[in-house]
Amino acid sequence: EGKHAKETMSINKSLSSLTDVFSALAQQSSHIPFRNSKLTYLLQPCLSNNGKTLMIVNISPTEASVQESMCSLRFASEVAKVELGRPKRGIQEVRKKEQNSSTSKNRRGARNEV
Repeated sequence: EGKHAKETMSINKSLSSLTDVFSALAQQSSHIPFRNSKLTYLLQPCLSNNGKTLMIVNISPTEASVQESMCSLRFASEVAKVELGRPKRGIQEVRKKEQNSSTSKNRRGARNEV
């Protein structure tokens, strides 16, 4: 039971830190607290200008879960207001870069065989 409570506290701290990050992003604050938890630190590249994110919220239709579902929906509503900006690289650019990379590897491999 003590281990479960400790894990729950850790999850809640990470989610609270994530909320702080989204709040700072929404306000376009000069300081974004990415280092407040391991979760937000790991998500920093995804939540910066070069990233693109998708949030999926899982809610329960049961009456016993109404409170938790409403809390999840409020969080998702706040997150949806955050504008991260346009990604700097498009999918076509990434694909083109991958193609160029594989082409140059094939050329190097062919030279080594000669």
